[in-house]
Amino acid sequence: LRVPPFPRSQPAPFAGTNPPVTGAPRAESPREAAAMICRQLLENRVGGEFWAPPILNPERPSHIMIPLTLEQASAMHAALVAEAKLPKLAIVRPGPKAKHIAAWLHAQGVPVQSGPVDPWSVPDDSLSLLTSADDDCAIVAQLRGVPVRRFDITGVAELTTPPPDAIETVQRHILSQHHYWDRFTGAACSPSAFIDQLGAWRAQIDQNRAIGAAIGIAGWKRREIETFFWAGRAQPLRFHRSPARALSAVSAAKGAVAAWPSRVAPSLFSDAAAAGIAVHQVEDGFIRSVGLGSGLHPPQSIVVDPVGIYYDPTRASALEQVLQTQEFAPSLIARAEALVAEIISSGISKYAAGRDQVEALPNAGRRVLVTGQVEDDRSVLLGGGNVTGNFDLLRRARAEEPDSVLIFKPHPDVEAGHRKGAISDSECLKFADLVVRDVSMAALLDSVDAVHVWTSLAGFEALLRRREVIVHGQPFFAGWGLTRDLAENVSRRTRRLSLMELVAGTLLVYPRYLDPVTNLPCTPELLISRMAHPQFQQRTLLTRVRAFQGQINRWFQ
Repeated sequence: LRVPPFPRSQPAPFAGTNPPVTGAPRAESPREAAAMICRQLLENRVGGEFWAPPILNPERPSHIMIPLTLEQASAMHAALVAEAKLPKLAIVRPGPKAKHIAAWLHAQGVPVQSGPVDPWSVPDDSLSLLTSADDDCAIVAQLRGVPVRRFDITGVAELTTPPPDAIETVQRHILSQHHYWDRFTGAACSPSAFIDQLGAWRAQIDQNRAIGAAIGIAGWKRREIETFFWAGRAQPLRFHRSPARALSAVSAAKGAVAAWPSRVAPSLFSDAAAAGIAVHQVEDGFIRSVGLGSGLHPPQSIVVDPVGIYYDPTRASALEQVLQTQEFAPSLIARAEALVAEIISSGISKYAAGRDQVEALPNAGRRVLVTGQVEDDRSVLLGGGNVTGNFDLLRRARAEEPDSVLIFKPHPDVEAGHRKGAISDSECLKFADLVVRDVSMAALLDSVDAVHVWTSLAGFEALLRRREVIVHGQPFFAGWGLTRDLAENVSRRTRRLSLMELVAGTLLVYPRYLDPVTNLPCTPELLISRMAHPQFQQRTLLTRVRAFQGQINRWFQ
């Protein structure tokens, strides 16, 4: 059981004060415990270099050879020829003799795949696997019931003793005298917990295999995006500026292009559709970072959507499909409840920016927050309904709340001077009673009774805090029975969701997260625990320059 070598990752070393957790999980017997681990391995498909490229052979080879020496290659080939069984494929591992082994096999007419391979990609219906006794592929094949024929380093077949069964394999290679620790915290953990973590990484890596090129990714966030999309490739993911080059890079392999939609020409989508190439749209996650994206703070969370994108209600998205169709297991709902409690207690919002203290608000009457937005944001352009801008949003909110105390908070990107949508205080106060700026969204939401939003994520964050949410556009969280919707309903959204089902789909299933400390893909729970500490926020030279640029922009507005 090994950790994938994610780029620039720095897993925490073992730092537990207690003895490392060893052995099997609780069970009636050691053999039953090993059987539980065996089932978990099969379910997660981890062990060995599971991040390596899969076996590529369209003919689904019946007999696979994995020789480490020329002697092994010769003996394996001779054994199959003697039995009138043609070796369909040979896998040659990297090493000083790899070229000689591959050349000899080619001369015998044996197809060769060079380099590391995912041991789980050996077909289930293979008739036999010829390899060394402790090769990763041999261990995985034993777990899956594929016959294994073992050869020693000199090429002598090891047929004197029967191979161990899957349970014995687990006891020997997983449970016996092995220790495991959490790569995020350094604390000791059980082999079962360790396998679950590897399984989560496996799922993301498998999703990434189709991505052959990226376009529209700003240079200052490419390091993080490279980790989000890492899939054990021989070469790093290529970032392109030209749609034609991005599509050309993946056309031969029938791969997909990852695109940041606001930074690419609309023609990319039509050209990709014409060429039969999938486009996976990429956007900031819902718990993004400490600091603004417009301030060049790299994202610690993104969404990758192969269907559409969550903020575009004109077409379906992977998030909408999850919310419309997925059955949420009780364990996932329990995680959602705990996650919401942690978000609220930590005061976390999308950017976790601003002061945590709110100046005294009027005590009398209903207090209602109206959140400003970037007026040319894609969520507004695609799902903004009939609202024409932040001033119009304020006007509409006042019409709905004639007797309420109306509080307006401009969007932080607009306040930072980077985006469109600024309104002077004199204009705001025609409808609002108060304008607030450098206050965190979490603190404001804790201080009001209701929230009016256009398409802002603040509406979702208000739902987490059980506030009434009135929606003027068509954001992803509207239309499920949890908000008062003033715009036309999205006809595809027919399901009535509980709040925790919405949270589970939106925060646990749909996004990806990256630990800023270890640079490993992580859970939202881990990221929130990091964001809760002040040392999380790091101001770089780039973010300082960007902040100064924003000040200049505000002077000229």
